[in-house]
Amino acid sequence: MMWPAFTGSTNGSPFKIWSGDCSFTPGFSTTFSPHKGYPMTEVAKETTGTLDASQEESMLKIGLKPFLTAFGILLLLIVFSGLLTRWIPAGAYQRVEADGRMAVVAGSFEYLEEAAFPVWRWFTAPVEVIWGDNWLMILVLSLFMIFLGGSFTVLERGGVLQEILAVTVLKFRANKYRLMGVMIFVMMFLAAFVGVYEALVPLIVIIVPLSLALGWDSLTGLGMSMLALTFGFSAAVTNPFTIAVAQELSDLPLFSGAWFRILFFIATYILCYTFVSRYARRIEADPSKSPVYEADNRIRDRFSVEKILGAHTENDTKKVRAALWFGVCLGIAIVFMILAGLIPALPSDAAFPTVALLFLIGGTGAGRIVGYSWQELLQVLTSGAMAMLPGIALILMAMSVPHIMTRGHVMDTILFYASNAIEGTNPFQAAFYIYLLTLALNFFISSASAKAFLVMPIIAPLADLVGLTRQTAVFAFDLGDGFSNMIFPTNALLLIGLSFTVVSYPRWMRWTWKMQVGIATLSMIFLMIAVAIRFGPF
Repeated sequence: MMWPAFTGSTNGSPFKIWSGDCSFTPGFSTTFSPHKGYPMTEVAKETTGTLDASQEESMLKIGLKPFLTAFGILLLLIVFSGLLTRWIPAGAYQRVEADGRMAVVAGSFEYLEEAAFPVWRWFTAPVEVIWGDNWLMILVLSLFMIFLGGSFTVLERGGVLQEILAVTVLKFRANKYRLMGVMIFVMMFLAAFVGVYEALVPLIVIIVPLSLALGWDSLTGLGMSMLALTFGFSAAVTNPFTIAVAQELSDLPLFSGAWFRILFFIATYILCYTFVSRYARRIEADPSKSPVYEADNRIRDRFSVEKILGAHTENDTKKVRAALWFGVCLGIAIVFMILAGLIPALPSDAAFPTVALLFLIGGTGAGRIVGYSWQELLQVLTSGAMAMLPGIALILMAMSVPHIMTRGHVMDTILFYASNAIEGTNPFQAAFYIYLLTLALNFFISSASAKAFLVMPIIAPLADLVGLTRQTAVFAFDLGDGFSNMIFPTNALLLIGLSFTVVSYPRWMRWTWKMQVGIATLSMIFLMIAVAIRFGPF
């Protein structure tokens, strides 16, 4: 085994350890060069100054305590899901194929005489999901995290991320709240009008460090990215994955009623921006009031405005070219996401893996431009990918909850009970029950389009019976589907987003609960208005 070599002096007396060079200054700063078996490349010298600095712990590393907390919560949910398969009788609706997906047939529910889902399979579910119905989704999510973790680590250690942040801070630090407002609006707009959600999650790894560089914290960064994405997806106007699917299954004109949903989108944007900006101003005035102040200390110095601007030099052409290369790749990814939502001929399911691949290409190319050898690049990519493995384990546990419910044949029974409860109610009650039903189902089924194919064939005719317009039923479905994505730990994208930061799930919940109350209140106000005006055309 080869060890680095050091030489130096103490109290004026030179000393030598093995065969390298080391010098100590009165200020206790140390420089060293490793043994010839461990070459220091130009990128390490230029971007970090020392090899130690280049090996700093990545901000993407999931801490042990947050991991164990999330693990414990998900384990309890797995057990709870298993208990539901014992308490709720198994049942199933008949299904027919519609637009390549299976939709339920109203009035076809039957109870099933099947043995209860075995207890031991509750705990093997995290492994079973790997070859279950959602194996492709799990594979894509896992590769997404691995690619993103590796690419981000290259950008961070190569100094490219710091260059991107420095340019952004120099341009916008005098108008940073205007920048915040624009970023929140763009995130919400793309999610509400184009349906882009999962594919924009990678931007979290850039927006959170930017938030720190602007004097805020990690929660503010999540507010400008993940919270804004969730709110935009929920306040959908022409979202093809929620509004379009639900309206088609309800025989409504495509994107009809957009005027009312635009009003709701504007109100939601105002609420989201007000919440995030007020919090940011409070944290800017006193950083110690941040719920993640201690956790942010691990990375705050690395992304402080002083350090970022201190490392920035306009003549550093390597970093500039690397940042431009990454920016081009990111731009192509965003354009592809938008086109995938607008053009039916493009496979929308390919947007997420395509973004992950472009992120990997952007990060790898940036690493080569700043001077990493292929061997060093592979080492850094592997280091970043390994940091994501705990997050992948949490995704497997989160996916276990719907797996148990599906294998236990209780999802259709819950839907059958809910439809019976809606029958015979007045329009206001019916709208509220549809909202609650979708909210509950979102705990087990995160896909909006999958829920639409499960719920809308039953809800649409029920709405006619109770005097509720189908357009209002679609609106209630949309409200119940989206906003809870920022609450339920069974939502894999929530876990992925948090794993990119120092924010644990309990801290996230403590920070957002007031916002959750606010958006639930706003949703109910607009839902009751929709019922009162008989939001249509029918």
